[in-house]
Amino acid sequence: MNAPAARAQPKARLSRAELKARWLALANDPLVAAIPFKVELNEKGSIEVTPANNRHGVLQAFVSSELTRLMPHGTTITECAVETQIGVRVPDVAWASPDFIARHGLPSTFPGAPELCIEIVSPTSSKIEMREKTAAYLAAGAREVWLVAEDGSVEMFDASGRIDASSFGIALAPAR
Repeated sequence: MNAPAARAQPKARLSRAELKARWLALANDPLVAAIPFKVELNEKGSIEVTPANNRHGVLQAFVSSELTRLMPHGTTITECAVETQIGVRVPDVAWASPDFIARHGLPSTFPGAPELCIEIVSPTSSKIEMREKTAAYLAAGAREVWLVAEDGSVEMFDASGRIDASSFGIALAPAR
């Protein structure tokens, strides 16, 4: 007797409240804390991880220190959890104005994106993934999104698309 195979129903998108609750549960889970990778949640609440990479870490540290030096009037954040339309995403570096911090404080996830979100593009990152994250950060309120390649080159975007210079009036020195 052959029975037809049951098809798994595709997971539905979680609401922002459900994503936030899932994120909080994961943030307090010691097993997840032991994962040696960057952890994000997609819009369906599934965990996505990115393996550690030394060049990535060097670039992240460089960008973070440069933002702190060039824009000391705000807060530079590494591994900043942001609620977006594609899940809880974690830009490698973000910069938030004093006004942003005054409005939101420092919750476990920000309900919107800080003014500047920066992704260090890993060798495993696809162009599609980077376009989706860029659009998600901008839709969540970022004024600009920067993508830093492994060679240290920077692509900058705002709501109108790719831009040649930052509206923040800064530029990163070539990465070491």
